[in-house]
Amino acid sequence: MSILPKMETGAHMRWLMFGSLALNLFFVGAAGAVAFRYSSPVPLATVARIDHSLASRLDRIAASLPPADSVVMRTQLRHDAEKVAAAQADLRLSQDAVRKSLRAEPFDAGLTRTAMAENRAARDNFDQVLHDTIAAAAAQMSVVGRNKLADWPAERESARPLR
Repeated sequence: MSILPKMETGAHMRWLMFGSLALNLFFVGAAGAVAFRYSSPVPLATVARIDHSLASRLDRIAASLPPADSVVMRTQLRHDAEKVAAAQADLRLSQDAVRKSLRAEPFDAGLTRTAMAENRAARDNFDQVLHDTIAAAAAQMSVVGRNKLADWPAERESARPLR
């Protein structure tokens, strides 16, 4: 009767040893595959950072237009650069005023509402200045250029799933 538990324990230990060996082989194989993948002579591709600034977006819009229309857009942007920069600066200052009012101690809800209303007005003014600039450029563009402008951003539209 004492022999049976010893044999059962030995068989159990054998299965445990095979299981441990299998897990070790699996982890060594996975580590080897990762090491092999990242040790290749081909360097990994670097991901370019996308600039989301206003100037970069307007430049991407102009670059997507036909050459003559691109010149028209860039010329109009240079012509209205001071107006756009002033409206953008007013917007940033109004956003800072909202942040400041939210952090104020003691908190004043009326002051925050006033700052938020001024921020809305600054946002509307910024949008109006930018839209006027784009409309002035579009008035001088060809039909093809205006259609390209209407379709912008084309790359985002093509990436959307069909409904």
